[in-house]
Amino acid sequence: MWVFPRKILKLPQITKFQNAKIDEYFRGAGKVLSVQARPNFKAKGKGKAMLYNISATVQDINSSQIISLKWFNCYSSMQKKIGSCESIEFLGVVSIFNEQLQIANPEFSILGESTIAEGLRIQYPTISSVTSTNFKKVIDKIPLELWDTLNEILPSSVLEKNNLIPRSDAFKYIHGKVELCDWDEDKLNQSIYRLKYEEFFLDQIKISIRKKARIDQEGIIISPSSENISSFLKMYPYPLTHDQEMAVNDIIVDLKSGQPMMRLVQGDVGCGKTTVAVIASALVISAGLQVALMCPTEALATQHYASLVEVLPSHMSIGILLGSTPVKSKNQILSDLKSGKINLVIGTHSLFQDSVEFSSLGLSIIDEQHKFGVEQRLKLVSKGVGSHCLIMSATPIPRSLSLTQYGDLDISVIKNMPSGRKGSKTRIVTPETFPKFLSFLKTRIEMGEQAYILVPAISESPDQNIRDLEKTFKKFKDFFPECRISELHGQMKSEEKANVFRAFKDHEIDILVATSVIEVGINVLNSTIMAILNPERFGLSSLHQMRGRVGRGEKPGFCFLVTERKLNPDSLHRLQVIENNTDGFQIAEEDLKIRGEGDLFGQEQSGVITQRRIANIITDQPILLKVISDFGEISDGDEVNLLHDQLQTDEKILTTI
Repeated sequence: MWVFPRKILKLPQITKFQNAKIDEYFRGAGKVLSVQARPNFKAKGKGKAMLYNISATVQDINSSQIISLKWFNCYSSMQKKIGSCESIEFLGVVSIFNEQLQIANPEFSILGESTIAEGLRIQYPTISSVTSTNFKKVIDKIPLELWDTLNEILPSSVLEKNNLIPRSDAFKYIHGKVELCDWDEDKLNQSIYRLKYEEFFLDQIKISIRKKARIDQEGIIISPSSENISSFLKMYPYPLTHDQEMAVNDIIVDLKSGQPMMRLVQGDVGCGKTTVAVIASALVISAGLQVALMCPTEALATQHYASLVEVLPSHMSIGILLGSTPVKSKNQILSDLKSGKINLVIGTHSLFQDSVEFSSLGLSIIDEQHKFGVEQRLKLVSKGVGSHCLIMSATPIPRSLSLTQYGDLDISVIKNMPSGRKGSKTRIVTPETFPKFLSFLKTRIEMGEQAYILVPAISESPDQNIRDLEKTFKKFKDFFPECRISELHGQMKSEEKANVFRAFKDHEIDILVATSVIEVGINVLNSTIMAILNPERFGLSSLHQMRGRVGRGEKPGFCFLVTERKLNPDSLHRLQVIENNTDGFQIAEEDLKIRGEGDLFGQEQSGVITQRRIANIITDQPILLKVISDFGEISDGDEVNLLHDQLQTDEKILTTI
């Protein structure tokens, strides 16, 4: 029932030709004046029967007006069938050609013996090889009385306030299960609005339940001394920006509140979120508690480990737990975590495994949260009773998405960039300008700078026209035989990847040819050039993330989007968004429009998958804002819990239909 029609149309009755409107369905009846058939030589295949393009001139039965009917790629029998008819009834979409009305490929039958459908024409999408016709057959088999048994999920006060039609009526109108005389476009639009409102409302229920479950818990109270706060704020050799200071203050308030912190620190690439997280870690460790920092890749985890060892006071013990950690070392780390010898552990997905136990987990930090699901985040946090959680996102989150996916979180936004950062410039490189790009790259390498060359895949995929990493590596070796060039990808062993990262950071490598494994968190200040090959294969947010690897220090960065072929207008527009914008929030909004918002309450966090079947947080934002306002007026917690129970029951019923 949640598979909605792509199109639903009330078919017209027979009317005069003068009532035909361009681009609309028209049903007419008339006398066949002439029929012509011209061979379609282009459509003829070797050994196949000749196909014809057929034209029929039809005169209105009620006037002298005529209309042209055309059918393309037909067998000769079609001409005989039409020519044998004296008068016909026909149905199709009206167009105009050479200042004359025409209908292409209309349905037709002998007048008075109509086989053309009347009433509503409903077209469902094709999903997983199930055709539109088969979907309609399934929907048509649902007993009519069952449509009226659908439970109402919205409170009566909300229905009355917004004049929303009943839920069962909304489903019936959308699927055309009403009398033809009762169906019209206005009621269809009311039904669509009603179900969009409902989907956003159900989102708010889930968010409310999740937030209530958190704030009802008793959180660990951490009250850092003013001396510790002052000391940890000075751990870095540079002053914090205003937004960083505000984020730290938000965290301190949360730690003192007596409720588990669930705060999202979001900001653009390079804004200094990690600095805020490290200061928060020091505050929690100084209170005698442990901290877990979870990263999406081993490379980022290793980099964090190296930097934290240098920044945090020497008496704070740091461990690193990766999938590649040897068994003996892993067992020792697990033992030290359980006993409390390790104050801070850095790791990847391995941190939320059951074998990882803490003596007193006080804070979980999720870096690059968009790489993890909500359930994964909560599983790590649950390893400490009443513990706090700090989430970092380097992909700026549009307001519309923060109202849904992150409605249960407290949010701190860092927009100011640390002083001294030059940032980066982005340019699209076409085959015509590729030689200039190579010349520029050669100049910067000779100046002692380094470069990333990014490809979207390891092995070549001819169907998708994706560059092969090995071929790219060899090409750049040919372009720059005097340069030190290495390759890096996710299928390399962890030790190999670590050695490459170290060599690149120590400037033992001039050009690093890599996949998007370097997308998040990698920080090599001397690397000033990022060339992304086949950039149309990446999402906008990923492109923005990757170019954030350059221009992080006092030297300006340059990002080149290298295309090998002429792009279609949509792909070119996407790249121009990156070329012309440095505001990550604006880019993220555009990316959201293109890619969808992901699974809000499960494990999927990016891409096309969404739990909503009809509502869209971009185009339907006014409805979303109305729902949030209405939901805020429901103050009774018991009513929200009741709505949540009804929601779960309703979803079980719908999945069985």
